[in-house]
Amino acid sequence: MKIEKKEISVENIYKDYKDSGDYGVVGYGGLLNIRPEFQREFIYAEKERNEVLTTVSKGFPLNIIYWTVKDGKYELLDGQQRTLSVCQYVDNKFSMKIFGNDYNRTFNNLTPEEKKQILDYKFDIYICEGSDSEKIEWFNVINIAGEKLTEQERRNAVFTGPWLAEAKKYFSKTNCPAYIQFRNYLSGSAIRQEYLETALKWISDRDSCNIDDYMGIHQSDNNIDDLRLYFESVFNWVKTVFKTYYKEMKGINWGILYNKYHNNTYNYTDIDLKIKELMLDSDVQNKKGIFEYMLSGEEKLLNIRAFVDNIKRSVYTAQGGKCKKCGKSFDISEMEADHITPWSQGGRTEKENCQMLCKDCNRRKSNH
Repeated sequence: MKIEKKEISVENIYKDYKDSGDYGVVGYGGLLNIRPEFQREFIYAEKERNEVLTTVSKGFPLNIIYWTVKDGKYELLDGQQRTLSVCQYVDNKFSMKIFGNDYNRTFNNLTPEEKKQILDYKFDIYICEGSDSEKIEWFNVINIAGEKLTEQERRNAVFTGPWLAEAKKYFSKTNCPAYIQFRNYLSGSAIRQEYLETALKWISDRDSCNIDDYMGIHQSDNNIDDLRLYFESVFNWVKTVFKTYYKEMKGINWGILYNKYHNNTYNYTDIDLKIKELMLDSDVQNKKGIFEYMLSGEEKLLNIRAFVDNIKRSVYTAQGGKCKKCGKSFDISEMEADHITPWSQGGRTEKENCQMLCKDCNRRKSNH
């Protein structure tokens, strides 16, 4: 790979700066693609953004920024957040306290001398020229400071193309369709590619492949119909099976459950009533597990409340230290508390429903 170091002023980088939203961000006289398809949206918080401008205003050095050459133009490989912070300020998109002034000022509010100091500031830029594989390898090597890339953001660098551009519009933009429609069911951040990664994890599970395989197969597709329709089908199914929304539904791996259970038949009215009952049941400690429990019947998902030590000790003493099943004597450490009437049959986790069994008897009972 050929690497050339240059010092380029803020004024030159800002020249012909334009943020077209979904259609990209350019600068440097239209020659620099500031947000290539593989890059994330702007994620710096106000404090981080302002620190960049404070550094520039004082003439202190920022970390090196990397560009790559593509078709006679440039793509910003690393340093998007710093570049956008400065360009947005010069574009009067926000105000801040700068140059020791106690008032928030936009770029237009600065004195001519202060404006010149920012515009004359020079970024240290390495311009890298080589094959796509070399640039991607370099991209991973230099991603060692600032806002770390997620694994999905790294995949985006590898599988950039028309499919990814469409996928990011649906899954990765601020107020994107996935966020507007399904944010109550999804954890993470859309702009950090977590919605996209979740959808890809689910559909890859459906297709018995991994995310890299799926993105590689579809890299050159001009639409994301397969992924979008699948993703929407998942939540259409969820909303049909579970009629009432609970906050515990956020962040569940719904696609994995859909792949496994969506062909089964359920009584949706009974499910709704049972969930309401389980939500009020103090013995159910994992409320989030209720939804998969309703699909699978696996009680372990609920993490049923165990008997506390003072109840176990009291019952152990009342039984004379003997197993309720086999009648043999054991130390309490060799015994386990058991529901006399199983929780699934209405038994509660309380002293009156507790018996102490030796581990062997309790194991045999659990297997029946």
